[in-house]
Amino acid sequence: MATFSKVLLSGSTGGRLIKVAATATAGTTIHATGTSSSIIDELWLYAVNSDTTDRKLTIEFGGTSAPDDLIEQTITAESGLILVVAGLVLTGDGSAARTVRAFAASANVVMIGGYVNRITP
Repeated sequence: MATFSKVLLSGSTGGRLIKVAATATAGTTIHATGTSSSIIDELWLYAVNSDTTDRKLTIEFGGTSAPDDLIEQTITAESGLILVVAGLVLTGDGSAARTVRAFAASANVVMIGGYVNRITP
């Protein structure tokens, strides 16, 4: 029977929002899985844009290859939390972690928060 546990994003400090400082690849680290290919991380990510201008956000989900690993969404100005990753799953490859990163059209105005449901066999 699988075990589920809710864990913080590894790029977060104590659960706080992560400020997206990067404006190009490779982006700001949001979360890294463990190395195991049998432990599944289910990610729920929300973005907020504190700027007065809409900003494009790019999530690099497990890699940096375009278009394979990229999720792009415009985050509306001052609109509160917007769901940007809804339960997508990611594992390590058996010997290395996979990392979720983000970059935005402007530095330090988009923040990402959320959590991981870690599923172990």
